[in-house]
Amino acid sequence: MTLRADAERNRRALVAAARAVFGEQGLQAPFDEIARRAGVGNATLYRRFPTRRALVAAVFAERMADFARAAEEALAEPDPWTGFRTYVLTVLRMQAADRGLADLLTLSVPAEPDLEALRARVQAGLAGLVDRAQRSGDLRADVTPEDLPLLLMANAGLVHRTAEAAPHAWERFAAFVLDGLRAPAASAPAPPGPSREALAQSMRAGAARLGCVE
Repeated sequence: MTLRADAERNRRALVAAARAVFGEQGLQAPFDEIARRAGVGNATLYRRFPTRRALVAAVFAERMADFARAAEEALAEPDPWTGFRTYVLTVLRMQAADRGLADLLTLSVPAEPDLEALRARVQAGLAGLVDRAQRSGDLRADVTPEDLPLLLMANAGLVHRTAEAAPHAWERFAAFVLDGLRAPAASAPAPPGPSREALAQSMRAGAARLGCVE
């Protein structure tokens, strides 16, 4: 159903305000502040977006599509390590610029199929980047696609703690991490990481803590 012109204006204003507030404060930001910045009442916000997860999906679907495209573009890079490195830096940089996105990349919102379908595209692209860089001998053999969410969780914590005082601290973290992922840096196999199921459970639990699931 097509929204009336005023209702569509309110929806656009709410999405824009939520993008800004989530970017500054993370996904736990209060709805009152989003409604205030959008210039509407709380009732209007809840009428358009009755749950936090619905608002999160509306705000970040486009950004998740950007991540999927970035992975696909990295796969088109002729040099496997350059493609992998470029993608990791792109993701960490986008996290650093947007605290809401920093949260979202470490969460799973399974009740929003469009968002989760985009996440699946991202994961497929990442698996291809890991496989290619390992076959070329550039990436440590013990790295798995599930390791990137662990890096994103670490970077999200860094972003939240240094956003005001040291907004570029993530770049130092990225430099150390990428050097450590190179095959020549592997002095011994890394301990086993969490299973895919355990990682998914952790991401769902994080979403629940922020009110992004019901």
